Amino acid sequence: MPNQNPTLVLASTSPFRRELLNKLGIPFETAAPDIDESPLPGEEPESLVKRLSLEKAKAVAADYPQALIIGSDQVACVDNQVLGKPGAHQKAMQQLRLTSGKTVTFLTGLTLYDSASGNSRTLCEPFQAHLRELTDTQIDNYLQREQPYNCAGSFKSESLGIALFKRLEGEDPNALVGLPLIRLIEMLGQFGVDVLSFPTSQ
Repeated sequence: MPNQNPTLVLASTSPFRRELLNKLGIPFETAAPDIDESPLPGEEPESLVKRLSLEKAKAVAADYPQALIIGSDQVACVDNQVLGKPGAHQKAMQQLRLTSGKTVTFLTGLTLYDSASGNSRTLCEPFQAHLRELTDTQIDNYLQREQPYNCAGSFKSESLGIALFKRLEGEDPNALVGLPLIRLIEMLGQFGVDVLSFPTSQ
Protein backbone atom coordinates (compact mmCIF):
# COMPACT_ATOMS: atom_id res chain seq x y z
CA MET A 1 0.00 0.00 0.00
CA PRO A 2 1.45 3.46 -0.90
CA ASN A 3 2.97 5.43 1.92
CA GLN A 4 0.69 8.43 2.33
CA ASN A 5 3.00 10.27 4.69
CA PRO A 6 6.61 9.52 3.69
CA THR A 7 9.77 11.34 4.63
CA LEU A 8 10.48 13.66 1.72
CA VAL A 9 14.10 14.67 1.08
CA LEU A 10 15.45 17.28 -1.31
CA ALA A 11 18.93 16.18 -2.37
CA SER A 12 20.16 19.72 -2.91
CA THR A 13 21.60 22.62 -0.97
CA SER A 14 20.26 25.16 -3.49
CA PRO A 15 18.28 27.85 -1.66
CA PHE A 16 16.28 28.40 -4.86
CA ARG A 17 15.13 24.77 -5.09
CA ARG A 18 14.36 24.76 -1.38
CA GLU A 19 12.25 27.90 -1.76
CA LEU A 20 10.36 26.36 -4.69
CA LEU A 21 9.61 23.16 -2.78
CA ASN A 22 8.42 25.24 0.17
CA LYS A 23 5.66 26.57 -2.09
CA LEU A 24 3.92 23.20 -1.86
CA GLY A 25 3.54 23.57 1.91
CA ILE A 26 4.65 20.02 2.69
CA PRO A 27 7.36 19.04 5.18
CA PHE A 28 10.71 17.96 3.79
CA GLU A 29 14.36 17.69 4.72
CA THR A 30 17.41 18.72 2.71
CA ALA A 31 20.66 16.85 2.20
CA ALA A 32 23.84 17.62 0.29
CA PRO A 33 24.68 15.06 -2.41
CA ASP A 34 28.41 14.53 -2.90
CA ILE A 35 28.85 13.49 -6.53
CA ASP A 36 31.09 14.25 -9.50
CA GLU A 37 29.02 16.39 -11.88
CA SER A 38 31.43 16.09 -14.81
CA PRO A 39 29.83 14.96 -18.08
CA LEU A 40 30.83 11.61 -19.52
CA PRO A 41 32.66 11.58 -22.89
CA GLY A 42 30.13 12.32 -25.64
CA GLU A 43 27.24 12.58 -23.18
CA GLU A 44 24.28 14.57 -24.48
CA PRO A 45 22.92 17.38 -22.22
CA GLU A 46 19.57 15.63 -21.66
CA SER A 47 21.29 12.40 -20.67
CA LEU A 48 23.64 14.33 -18.40
CA VAL A 49 20.93 16.06 -16.34
CA LYS A 50 18.87 12.88 -16.04
CA ARG A 51 21.89 10.88 -14.89
CA LEU A 52 23.01 13.50 -12.38
CA SER A 53 19.53 13.97 -10.93
CA LEU A 54 19.37 10.22 -10.25
CA GLU A 55 22.91 10.11 -8.86
CA LYS A 56 22.16 13.02 -6.52
CA ALA A 57 19.09 11.24 -5.17
CA LYS A 58 20.95 7.97 -4.69
CA ALA A 59 23.90 9.75 -3.05
CA VAL A 60 21.86 10.60 0.05
CA ALA A 61 19.80 7.39 0.16
CA ALA A 62 22.06 5.71 2.73
CA ASP A 63 21.15 8.41 5.25
CA TYR A 64 17.44 8.14 4.41
CA PRO A 65 16.62 4.44 3.89
CA GLN A 66 12.83 4.98 4.11
CA ALA A 67 12.26 8.14 2.10
CA LEU A 68 11.21 9.65 -1.18
CA ILE A 69 14.25 11.56 -2.40
CA ILE A 70 14.15 14.37 -4.96
CA GLY A 71 17.18 14.88 -7.19
CA SER A 72 17.50 17.65 -9.74
CA ASP A 73 20.17 18.97 -12.09
CA GLN A 74 20.12 21.71 -14.71
CA VAL A 75 22.18 22.90 -17.65
CA ALA A 76 21.70 25.80 -20.04
CA CYS A 77 22.38 25.26 -23.75
CA VAL A 78 22.82 27.63 -26.68
CA ASP A 79 23.93 26.74 -30.22
CA ASN A 80 24.46 23.12 -29.09
CA GLN A 81 26.90 24.33 -26.42
CA VAL A 82 26.39 23.56 -22.74
CA LEU A 83 26.81 26.52 -20.42
CA GLY A 84 27.92 25.54 -16.94
CA LYS A 85 28.32 27.62 -13.81
CA PRO A 86 30.75 30.45 -14.65
CA GLY A 87 32.44 30.61 -11.25
CA ALA A 88 33.86 34.10 -11.86
CA HIS A 89 33.02 37.46 -13.42
CA GLN A 90 35.05 37.17 -16.62
CA LYS A 91 33.56 33.80 -17.54
CA ALA A 92 30.07 35.13 -16.81
CA MET A 93 30.70 38.09 -19.13
CA GLN A 94 31.69 35.65 -21.89
CA GLN A 95 28.58 33.54 -21.37
CA LEU A 96 26.17 36.47 -21.52
CA ARG A 97 27.90 37.97 -24.57
CA LEU A 98 27.48 34.58 -26.25
CA THR A 99 23.77 34.32 -25.40
CA SER A 100 22.79 37.95 -26.04
CA GLY A 101 19.89 38.06 -28.52
CA LYS A 102 19.70 34.25 -28.71
CA THR A 103 17.45 31.50 -27.39
CA VAL A 104 18.75 29.54 -24.43
CA THR A 105 17.30 26.11 -23.64
CA PHE A 106 17.32 25.11 -19.98
CA LEU A 107 17.23 21.36 -19.43
CA THR A 108 16.29 20.20 -15.95
CA GLY A 109 16.68 16.59 -14.92
CA LEU A 110 14.26 15.51 -12.19
CA THR A 111 14.28 12.24 -10.25
CA LEU A 112 12.04 10.90 -7.51
CA TYR A 113 13.73 7.95 -5.83
CA ASP A 114 12.14 5.61 -3.31
CA SER A 115 15.07 4.55 -1.15
CA ALA A 116 13.10 1.74 0.49
CA SER A 117 12.21 -0.06 -2.75
CA GLY A 118 14.86 1.30 -5.13
CA ASN A 119 12.14 2.38 -7.55
CA SER A 120 12.55 5.72 -9.29
CA ARG A 121 11.14 8.02 -11.95
CA THR A 122 13.41 10.30 -13.97
CA LEU A 123 12.63 12.85 -16.67
CA CYS A 124 14.04 15.92 -18.41
CA GLU A 125 11.96 19.11 -18.51
CA PRO A 126 12.91 21.71 -21.17
CA PHE A 127 12.35 25.44 -20.90
CA GLN A 128 13.32 28.13 -23.37
CA ALA A 129 14.35 31.73 -22.69
CA HIS A 130 14.71 34.28 -25.48
CA LEU A 131 17.30 36.87 -24.51
CA ARG A 132 17.33 40.57 -25.20
CA GLU A 133 20.21 42.15 -27.07
CA LEU A 134 22.53 43.11 -24.21
CA THR A 135 25.32 45.68 -24.06
CA ASP A 136 28.53 45.06 -22.13
CA THR A 137 27.47 47.77 -19.67
CA GLN A 138 24.14 46.05 -19.03
CA ILE A 139 25.82 42.70 -18.60
CA ASP A 140 28.44 44.10 -16.23
CA ASN A 141 25.83 45.94 -14.14
CA TYR A 142 23.73 42.80 -13.84
CA LEU A 143 26.72 40.70 -12.82
CA GLN A 144 27.92 43.23 -10.26
CA ARG A 145 24.48 43.38 -8.65
CA GLU A 146 23.55 39.69 -8.74
CA GLN A 147 26.90 37.86 -8.88
CA PRO A 148 25.26 34.75 -10.42
CA TYR A 149 28.53 32.86 -10.59
CA ASN A 150 27.00 29.65 -9.21
CA CYS A 151 24.11 29.68 -11.69
CA ALA A 152 24.11 27.75 -14.98
CA GLY A 153 24.76 30.16 -17.84
CA SER A 154 25.02 33.10 -15.38
CA PHE A 155 21.22 33.36 -15.27
CA LYS A 156 19.72 34.24 -11.89
CA SER A 157 16.14 34.57 -13.02
CA GLU A 158 14.74 34.71 -9.45
CA SER A 159 15.65 38.39 -9.28
CA LEU A 160 17.23 40.90 -11.70
CA GLY A 161 18.06 38.15 -14.17
CA ILE A 162 14.48 38.30 -15.41
CA ALA A 163 15.45 41.58 -17.12
CA LEU A 164 17.74 39.63 -19.46
CA PHE A 165 14.79 37.94 -21.16
CA LYS A 166 12.24 39.18 -23.67
CA ARG A 167 10.15 35.99 -23.78
CA LEU A 168 9.88 32.71 -21.91
CA GLU A 169 8.47 29.42 -23.21
CA GLY A 170 7.75 26.23 -21.34
CA GLU A 171 5.11 24.12 -19.64
CA ASP A 172 6.41 24.67 -16.10
CA PRO A 173 7.82 28.09 -15.15
CA ASN A 174 9.50 26.57 -12.09
CA ALA A 175 11.77 24.61 -14.43
CA LEU A 176 13.62 27.84 -15.21
CA VAL A 177 14.74 28.00 -11.58
CA GLY A 178 15.67 24.32 -11.48
CA LEU A 179 12.80 22.36 -9.92
CA PRO A 180 9.79 21.60 -12.17
CA LEU A 181 7.02 21.46 -9.57
CA ILE A 182 4.25 20.39 -11.95
CA ARG A 183 6.24 17.32 -12.97
CA LEU A 184 7.29 16.67 -9.37
CA ILE A 185 3.65 16.69 -8.22
CA GLU A 186 2.83 14.16 -10.96
CA MET A 187 5.74 11.96 -9.83
CA LEU A 188 4.69 12.13 -6.18
CA GLY A 189 1.22 11.02 -7.24
CA GLN A 190 2.75 7.98 -8.95
CA PHE A 191 4.28 7.07 -5.57
CA GLY A 192 0.97 7.47 -3.76
CA VAL A 193 1.51 11.00 -2.42
CA ASP A 194 -1.25 13.53 -3.13
CA VAL A 195 0.18 17.00 -2.47
CA LEU A 196 -3.32 18.50 -2.16
CA SER A 197 -4.19 15.99 0.56
CA PHE A 198 -0.89 16.13 2.41
CA PRO A 199 -1.19 16.78 6.16
CA THR A 200 -0.21 20.27 7.24
CA SER A 201 1.75 18.99 10.23
CA GLN A 202 3.30 15.82 11.52
